[in-house]
Order: sequence, then C-alpha cells, then structure tokens
Amino acid sequence: MMVKTRELCADFVVVGGGMAGLCAAVAAARNGAKTVIIQDRPMFGGNASSEIRMWICGAHGPNRKETGLLEELQLDNYYYNPELRFTIWDDVMYSFAIREPNLRVLLNSSVEKVEVENGKITSVTAWNLVEYTRYKVSGKLFSDCSGDGILRLSGAKFRQGREGRDEFDESHAPEVEDKKTMGNSILIQLRRTSAHRPFRAPEWAYHYTDETAPKRNLMPEGNNFWWMEFGGVKDTITDAEEIRDELYKIAYGVWEYIKNHPDGRGHGWELDWIGSLPGKRESIRFVGDHILCQKEVEAEGKFKDSVCYGGWTMDDHHPEAIYYPGAPTIFHPAPSPFGIPYRSLYSVNIDNLFFAGRQISTTHMALSSTRVMATTAMMGQAVGTAAAIALRHGELPRGVYERHLDELQQTLLDQDQFIPNIPRRVPELTLKARSDREILRDGWDRDWDDGEHGASFAAGESCSYTFDKPETVSGARLVFDSDLADLKRQRNVETSGEIREMPAKLPRAFRVEADVDGKNVVLANVEENHHRLVQLAWKPVQASAVRLVLEMGWSAEPMRVFSFDVK
Repeated sequence: MMVKTRELCADFVVVGGGMAGLCAAVAAARNGAKTVIIQDRPMFGGNASSEIRMWICGAHGPNRKETGLLEELQLDNYYYNPELRFTIWDDVMYSFAIREPNLRVLLNSSVEKVEVENGKITSVTAWNLVEYTRYKVSGKLFSDCSGDGILRLSGAKFRQGREGRDEFDESHAPEVEDKKTMGNSILIQLRRTSAHRPFRAPEWAYHYTDETAPKRNLMPEGNNFWWMEFGGVKDTITDAEEIRDELYKIAYGVWEYIKNHPDGRGHGWELDWIGSLPGKRESIRFVGDHILCQKEVEAEGKFKDSVCYGGWTMDDHHPEAIYYPGAPTIFHPAPSPFGIPYRSLYSVNIDNLFFAGRQISTTHMALSSTRVMATTAMMGQAVGTAAAIALRHGELPRGVYERHLDELQQTLLDQDQFIPNIPRRVPELTLKARSDREILRDGWDRDWDDGEHGASFAAGESCSYTFDKPETVSGARLVFDSDLADLKRQRNVETSGEIREMPAKLPRAFRVEADVDGKNVVLANVEENHHRLVQLAWKPVQASAVRLVLEMGWSAEPMRVFSFDVK
C-alpha cells in the first residue's frame, strides 16, 4: 500500500479545532483569508465536544458574557439543538465551519512535522488517520490552537510548569518553580431512573469504601464531577495515556460507590455516559512578546493592546488533584473583566506564529484564569481577525501590533467582540443623522455598570435616522438583546426533557426600509433571525431617512435593541 501525500496551500493555517481554533479559523475566513483548519479529532469543540463535555465557562458577573463568534455559535445551538444534545452540538460546530467558503476543514488529522525557514513556519504535515494520507499544508501565517502547542516543533519558545514566586512577584505562585501543572479530568453524566439496579464496576476499576473514597462531593444531584482529576504531577502530554487509564479507574469507582451507597443517594440515578477522553487544563505555554502575570490580571489588564478579556477567577487546581486531601482548587479572586494583550497571542521568536487557547503567553497563575473556553474563544477570534489584517497589509503578527492595532481593535468591536476600556467608534453616517432613539448610537452593545444601553420595542414599532439631505446608504449593523444573563451552556444531565427557547427579547422578524426619492423602499427583510449581531448590505441608495421596523420577536415580550448603525 502506498501512503499518499496531498498538498494544500492557504493564507492562514490553524492547528487545533477547539473553541479557540474554531473561532480563529472562522474569523480569518470571514475577513477574507483563505484558511485551513487541522483538527485531530472527528469533531470540533475540544474540551466542549461530546467526547469530553466540559462547560464553556467565562467571565463572572452581570453583562460580562462573551459575545462575538461564541455567542453566534451558542445561539445557533439553541436554534438547531433546543434539547442541547451533545452529539448535535458537535454538528452545530461542524456547520459553523463548513458554511464558510474561505475555510477548508481537515478532521482526524494530527500534525507530526513542522518545516521552518528563516524564522518562519513554511508548512505543517498532518497524518489523517481515516484516509491513511499525509497532508502537507503550506501557509503564510499559522496559529497553534491545539492546546498542547504542537507547533513548538518549529522551535518556538515555551514554558512548562509553575513559575517561582519571585520571577513575576506573584503572591499565589509556589516559592520555587517546578514542572507541576493542573491535572486532567474525565467526566461522567447521569440520568434519572425509577428502578434501582446495583452498578458493577469493571474489575480493574477502584472499589471505594467510606474510608477510601475521595474526599470530594460524592452526591449525584447537580454534580458534573470536574474534580475527578489526575495528572498534574505527570506530563499531561507525554503521559496522557497513563493519566486516562487512572481516571477511568477513578470514574468507574466513584460511580459504583455513589450508586450502591447504602444511604440511597444514587438509587434514583444511573450512569448515562462516561468520557473516553479526559479534558486538559494545562500543558505548555508559548512565550510571546508579553507574558501576562497574576499582578496584571489583578490590575484589570488595562493594556493599550487589549483584544479580548478574562473574568474567571484564578482557579488554580492542586497538582496532586484527587489525591490531595485538601480542597481540589483555590479560587483566587480576579476582576471581571480584565484585558488580555495582543502581544500575548503571537510568538516572540517564530515570526509568523500566532496562538490562542490555554497555551498563550502567560504565567501559570494567569493561566489559571485565562484557560476557560469562553475566554479562549475570544482569543481565537482576535487571532483570526489579526491574521486577516496582517495578510491584507503584508504584515507579520508583530507588525499588526506596531502599525495596525487600532484597525484590529475596531474590527473586533464591529464584529461584536467586547474589549474592556476600548470604545467602539460609531460610523460617521450614523452620527450625522437625526435620531429618535439616541441610545442606539452611543457605541455600547450591551448594558453595563453605568446602566442600560438598549431600547425596547413592541411588535410593529420602529426607530429611524433622518438626514438633512439624501445620503448614500449601503448597509446596516444591528445588535440585539440575546440575554447575556443566560450563559448558554450544555447540560450535565441531557435527559431532563427541558427545551431551551430562543432569547425572549431577541427579534425574530424585522426589516430595514428607506425613503428614496419620496418612496418607501425595503432594503432588507429578515424573517427568521436567531442572531445577536446582524450585518446587512445592499446596493447603495440615496436615502433621506432609514428605519428599522421590528415586526416579531421570539416571545410575547418586547424586543430589545442595543445598536442600530447605518453605513
């Protein structure tokens, strides 16, 4: 048998298809870059996929939820997968990728070789395990979103383990540096049952008693079992199989203990699913032009080059994990939000290498907050957008920081990625008009600590911009209320029967119309909207007024709009 090699060429090559990689690839493709994404699993999502089933966590607090591509994807999930089945969620993510004409998808493909010339990656080679084929993918720019930093094969600088307290003056760091990390977790999911049948764990599993059972939450109700963790004292990359085997023993043993406990705690539950692949929290971290540290997180990350944000606590799991007799993690406080600098998203020594995900340029302590998937999804959107801008201007990642940072930040804001302390500029055409709803052009796309930034509309109501003389209008940007109080996570019990409805205040049907030569002209008519951000374009017209008419929502509640811009 001859092993085939197929060659592909792209502007931008993304390695890894978790939340960071998926958002990086889609962002680049939408902004005009010919993109290839290489994912080593048969589905997208990484830790959020049906294989692992970790929650997509992010910033704490009201109105802090991450928007942009992540919110679009999660609203797609509500629309196509209202029962929130994990296997359908996989396909929602697949659809999110393949609908992009500039994006080529390679699943089941694991990178095994990286070629470098003059400090730049020229190609990566991946083995496709279902086609028995090697793909050599050449590109101009690359992004490692693999989680484990496989593109360090390029010679990119990286760190592993925990920094000592004095290196970055981090009060929560250990006194002396070491190679320990946070561990991996394997999850289980339960379902309700009316008939109790004792559970028999395999003979190779652990068989716990009250004396030997882990000192953790061993009650079934509302438990997603994240604390079934191991591997922080191992190498979470090279020892991954050993770690998985140990976690299997733990998981089956824990469920046997809960299910068969004489106090009856598990009698109304049965095992529905057990993960075949542990979820990782930490492995390596690349070194960028900036290394984000604990003190900068605590100072709210007020960087001039912020492109995304965090807001999860510094959730530092003990390396001994389930074998540590104390609390499994320490939730060190972190502000929400804090800015994450663009300089932490590209390599200090490989000129055309970006990265996003848990392996960005941070210390271990900063990573304990930035590693969660809603945060990494925003990193991915930032990197993909930066790659497209770099390609447009013939730049490398550092050149975007030096010469096109404002363009990057404003593009991200326009595409609904909130950045703390960076205001979104409202288009000049919007500002020069007379408005009957001023709040819709204040530059805010969400409510914030200073109050509300949206307007409510009953079905049939409208808002308008009127010009002193006819103006050329070719598009509109709309941001609707998709309920940022709803984190839109998957369930840890799939069989509840609950159906997730679309956000109550989200407009379902609306139109944009204009006064053109004394006539009312419909410029756009949307009948089945399920997104928060809607960008519309049409053939330019000379309009004396433009109106947004809200026709119908997803519920009987008034619809709510944050922004209405005309371009």
